[in-house]
Amino acid sequence: MSTSRPSPKRGALPWAVVGGVVLVALSLRGPIVAPAPVVGDIRADLGLSTTTAGLLTSLPVLFFALATPLATRVIRRAGPELAVVVCLLGVLAGTVVRSAGPAWALFLGTVVIGAAITIGNIVVPVVIRRDVHWRRASAVTGVYTASLNVGSMITSLGTAPLAAAVGWRWALLTWGVLAAVGAVFWIGLARRRAASDAAARHRDAAERAGAAGSGSAGAAAPSAAPDATPESTARRVAASARISRIGWLLLLAFCGQSFSYYAVTAWLPTLLADTRGLDQAASGATASLFQIAAVVGSLGVPAIAARAPAWVPVALIGVLWATLPVGLMVAPESFTTWAIVGGVAQGGGFTAILSIIARVTRTDREAASMSARVQAGGYVAATFAAPLAGALNSATGGWTAPLGLVLVATLTFSLGGVSAALLARRSAP
Repeated sequence: MSTSRPSPKRGALPWAVVGGVVLVALSLRGPIVAPAPVVGDIRADLGLSTTTAGLLTSLPVLFFALATPLATRVIRRAGPELAVVVCLLGVLAGTVVRSAGPAWALFLGTVVIGAAITIGNIVVPVVIRRDVHWRRASAVTGVYTASLNVGSMITSLGTAPLAAAVGWRWALLTWGVLAAVGAVFWIGLARRRAASDAAARHRDAAERAGAAGSGSAGAAAPSAAPDATPESTARRVAASARISRIGWLLLLAFCGQSFSYYAVTAWLPTLLADTRGLDQAASGATASLFQIAAVVGSLGVPAIAARAPAWVPVALIGVLWATLPVGLMVAPESFTTWAIVGGVAQGGGFTAILSIIARVTRTDREAASMSARVQAGGYVAATFAAPLAGALNSATGGWTAPLGLVLVATLTFSLGGVSAALLARRSAP
């Protein structure tokens, strides 16, 4: 059996879907980073300790892993469009609860947000695989990843000024508007998809009825026979086994990607303050470059992939990823350069992994399964990143050991990602 990927279904609305992907991406990371700029206000208002307040950003990441079975079930039962709607309405509900009540409501809303975002994390690659031609899947995935980072940037920059004007509760609640707008858009998209699919089924039924009436149905029946031969069955089994191996390699890559990202995100400002003597504003500004530069990597990977074999951009991203910890160890005075290089790598790594998922999977179910497996494993690894790096810093009194740990994680990304990309070439349409 050929492993060629089918073209998008009749009635697919690719440009509307791309717009919808951008809208949902704006709500998939912003709610996580929103509390960070106002965590001092939250602690003072609710009497939280530093450790407890840290759960506001770590809990959603933990639920990216824990809520994966629930997310997969929602996607299978509701379908991709309605699953996106559930995701966005969940983010909106969690935002309202988090902003409106005492400490228990703050954390309940955070858990709801984490579980809802998990659905979005898994379903977006399914939507891209289904509705975007495989040659453009990498570019659309890049736009999606860039939009994730733009959403984080907008939220990070806007929350503190809003809080100064209206208080931290209203500041956090304001970002629920993005989820509400996205939900309305996707409800309309779901209705258009349902109407288009219904029309397609009606046409198919009419064509079958016409074929039966002309007596051609019997002549068409033998054409199905070749797909049942032992040779075709063996090809299907081999293709499924190859795609399964790609999935496990991508899991390895995403573990390295997520571990590196969350370790650097958590500790880069502190590292710069300790090693370079930067004040809070300067270290925070440098760390923000790590986030903003991800847009370059997100859009750069598809551009390179269009002109080179799939493993080339993955290998390049691996080199850039490794440059961050190595650079901070051997030439710490160039910390701004390493932050930008690492930011390009983290945006490109995420895009590369999701692009391979969209490229090699053959059905919505297969895409959802691989996306769930890869992301669940990666976010489990991510939950240990900041604590392990922090423990190494405390045990050694310096940052060489934590940076060595990040280096190992980046090399893990390279090993899994390049191996998956090379294997994916054999599965390419």
